[in-house]
Amino acid sequence: MALLQTVDATVVPRGGLDMLSRHEIARLHDASRTGLHEMLRRCALAVLTYGGVGDDARALLESYRDFDIEVVQRDRGIKIELRNAPATAFVDGKVIRGIAELLSAVVRDIVYVSTEIQENPRYDLGSSAGLTTAVFEILRNARVLKPGVEPNLVVCWGGHSISRAEYDYDKYVGYELGLRGLDVCTGCGAGAMKAPMKGAAVGHQKQRIRNPRYIGITEPGIIAAESPNAMVNHLVIMPDIEKRLEAFVRMSHGIIVFPGGVGTAEEILYLLGVLLHPENRGIPFPLVFAGPRAAAPYFERIDAFLRLALGDEVSSLYRIIIDDPVETARTMKAGIDQVREFRIAQQDAFFYNWRLTIPEDFQHPFVPTHEAMAGLRLHRDREKHLLAADLRRAFSGIVAGNVKVDGIRAIEQFGKFEITGDAELMEAMDAMLADFVAQHRMKLPGGSAYQPCYRLVW
Repeated sequence: MALLQTVDATVVPRGGLDMLSRHEIARLHDASRTGLHEMLRRCALAVLTYGGVGDDARALLESYRDFDIEVVQRDRGIKIELRNAPATAFVDGKVIRGIAELLSAVVRDIVYVSTEIQENPRYDLGSSAGLTTAVFEILRNARVLKPGVEPNLVVCWGGHSISRAEYDYDKYVGYELGLRGLDVCTGCGAGAMKAPMKGAAVGHQKQRIRNPRYIGITEPGIIAAESPNAMVNHLVIMPDIEKRLEAFVRMSHGIIVFPGGVGTAEEILYLLGVLLHPENRGIPFPLVFAGPRAAAPYFERIDAFLRLALGDEVSSLYRIIIDDPVETARTMKAGIDQVREFRIAQQDAFFYNWRLTIPEDFQHPFVPTHEAMAGLRLHRDREKHLLAADLRRAFSGIVAGNVKVDGIRAIEQFGKFEITGDAELMEAMDAMLADFVAQHRMKLPGGSAYQPCYRLVW
């Protein structure tokens, strides 16, 4: 096997880190050398392999085991020192501009936000309002909230492991969104996270739209498995999956869900759980499930599971559109127009959905230990939004066991997660997960045959 080429380099940050006080610089420098260093190293390596198609976080870390990063203090600002960095991030000895920008985002979000938000007593991270404010501050610090801009941000969810036909379809939908002046935000990885951005770029260019936004929102546990795709021009790394999901919902003016796997099911359950909360009735939030003709069985299974778990009324919160990219984009644009009128009437901000109630059950980080997974209450007699919250946690744990380094290690050490619940609900969940496997939506890193990290018990 040929050795991977590496380089040592000094990178000058771009955007958001170019004008700091000496005190701020000193804190960045200190934090990057202490407890945050390994997290910073993992996320920086993912960015330096920007646009790659690999999904094996451990293999990436092993390939560049000697890679290191340090934030160096200077009176005029900071510099980022890289040692044994992937040579593919450089052209003729100079770092690729887009990579330099995303590397700055890594330092900004992992280090600066940690010192300014998580260690700041001004933010009450034990309360729902405090958590929502913290999400707002992180997004504002990342400069992705745009006051004075008409509602136009569509979040697209879907799998990174999809067929070529699905990729082309998702790109076509993105193109139709771009023609209608809509920007795109995704989880920043490959597959359904890249395709709509790529399509939107063509639509934006045809309409001569300047400075379109292709926002990627991720979190430290998953970025190495979903390295940012080459279309992302704004990267935000939220501290955990719950703040990532809240960021998607608070920022977006509508959401399109393309076919995916367990992670996509997690996102769907999070959003529907929020929308099912009694205090959110009457708040417009366009949600479309979209895919090519071949994806119809996927959404039929999703729809049946949601109706069984959360009741038939849940179907009123989304629309399924199959094999019609134009209608998908038109529906989303019409929904966003309704959002605009509603927020004007309520005197709400366009750039952040403050009015939406997100309960604390959806906000506090869920650590998928074996004990926590076994303690989930998956019973259909619970309030619908609370059941949705625990179902979301179940899928989050499966994602961790599939692709996150810490989750994989936990499975190797203690065996499969055990998930219990009502018989009918567990049978439906088992059938849906089996479909994901059969449709190759649950590939393991490195292309290994799928071996479940979970055991369903009823």
